[in-house]
Amino acid sequence: MMAYVPLVLLYFGWQIMKTKDKTVVVLCAAAYMAGAEVFFRMTKALVFYETGKYAIILLMLVGMFYRGFQKKSYPYLLYFLLLVPGILVTIHVIGVEERFRQAILFNLSGPFSLTAAALFCYGRRIRFKDLLKVLDYMVYPIIAMTVYVFLYTPSGDIGDIANSAASNPALSGGYGPNQVSTVLGLGVFILYTRFLIPYKNKWIHLLMMFFLVAMAYRALLTFSRGGVLVAILMAAAFTFFVYTRTRIKTKTKVTLKLLGTLGITIGIWFFTLLQTGGMLANRYENKDSIGREKENIATGRLQLLIVEYQAFLDHPLLGVGVGKVDDYHREKLGVSIATHNEISRMLSEHGIFGILALLILIGSPLLTKLQGRKNIYFFPFLIFWFLTVSHSAMRIALPGYIYGLSLLSLHYEKKAKKIPSKNPILRKQIG
Repeated sequence: MMAYVPLVLLYFGWQIMKTKDKTVVVLCAAAYMAGAEVFFRMTKALVFYETGKYAIILLMLVGMFYRGFQKKSYPYLLYFLLLVPGILVTIHVIGVEERFRQAILFNLSGPFSLTAAALFCYGRRIRFKDLLKVLDYMVYPIIAMTVYVFLYTPSGDIGDIANSAASNPALSGGYGPNQVSTVLGLGVFILYTRFLIPYKNKWIHLLMMFFLVAMAYRALLTFSRGGVLVAILMAAAFTFFVYTRTRIKTKTKVTLKLLGTLGITIGIWFFTLLQTGGMLANRYENKDSIGREKENIATGRLQLLIVEYQAFLDHPLLGVGVGKVDDYHREKLGVSIATHNEISRMLSEHGIFGILALLILIGSPLLTKLQGRKNIYFFPFLIFWFLTVSHSAMRIALPGYIYGLSLLSLHYEKKAKKIPSKNPILRKQIG
C-alpha cells in the first residue's frame, strides 16, 4: 500500500506535464491528495505522517511554476512571513535539534500548505464545471474510505461496539474519529451539492447519492460531532445561496429536494439511533453512557483554550514559540497535549504576529468577495476552514486546501439559446 502514494504522485505529475490546462490538473491532483490523506493514514500508506500536506505544497509550487500567481495575493506572503518570529523564538529556546524540527513540521505544515494553496488559487479563474470536477477528485478517495470503514466494522457488529457515548475509533476504521468525521462530513457536503446540481449521467448520479447516504450514516457512527455539525452548517449556507439566486422554477425543485433530504436525514438518524441503543442521542445531548448530563460540552477543550490564552497574555509580542504551548499544557494541566484550536494556537505561539496573520486569513477572502468575485462555494468553504481549525486545528490538509479553493473566481457558462429553423443549412450554421 505504501507504494501507492508515489505512484499517484507520478501519475499526476505526468498528467500535469502533458496537459495544456495545467491549472485544473494541478487542482484535481491536490484535491485527490487532500481527500485521501486520512484514508492513507489509517491504512498506513504514507511514508511520513504529514505526506498529504507536503504533496499539496509540492503540487501548488508546480502549478505556480507553470502558471505563476497574482501580485494581489501578496497578503498570503505576508501571512507566511508573520509565522517566522515564532520559529525564531523556538530556536532561541530549544535550539535547532530534532525536537525543533518535529515542532515545526507538526505545527506549521498546515499553515505552509494553506499558504501554497492560497497563493496558487487567489483570483485564479476557472469554469464552474471544472470546480465540480476538482470536487469529484476529492470525493473519490472519500468514497474509498467509506467502503473501507464499512468493511472494517460491518453493520452487524455495531450494536456490540457502540457501548459508550464517547467518540469511537472502532467505528471509524480503527483511526481517529475526529479526522474521519471531518473527512466524511466534507464528503457529505460535496455530494449534497451534487444532489442539488445533478450529475449528467443518471446512473452515476444515483450511485453518488447512495454514497451520500452511506457517508452520512458512517459519519454519525464515529460519534465525533465536529465533522457532522460542520457539514450541516455548510449545507445550510450552500442551500441558502442557491435558493436566493435562482428563479421560481428552480426554487420549487430545490424545495422538493430539501423535503426529500429532510426525510432521508431523519431516517438515517433514527436507524443509527436504534443500532447504537440510544448512545448516539446521548453523545449529541452531551450525556454519558448511562444518560447523565455532563458538566460542559467542551470541558477539556475549554481548559486548553484558557491555558493558551494565558500563554498569549504572558507573551503577547512574540508568543511562546512554535510547538511550545504543549509545555504550557504540561505546566498548567499536568499533561502534554496538542492543541485542538488553530486560532488559540496562533495567539499563544505567535503573539501579536499571530493576530495579524489571522486578520489576513479572515479579511483577504472577504475583501475579494466584496470586490465581486463569483464563487457559490465561497461561504461554505470558509465555514469549513474556520470551524474545522477551531475544533481540530490543522491536523489534516483539507482545511488549508479548501480555504484555497474559496479564493477561486468561477466562470459560469451560459447555455446557448436554441434558434428554431426549418432551413437545414441555417441549422447547420447554428450548430
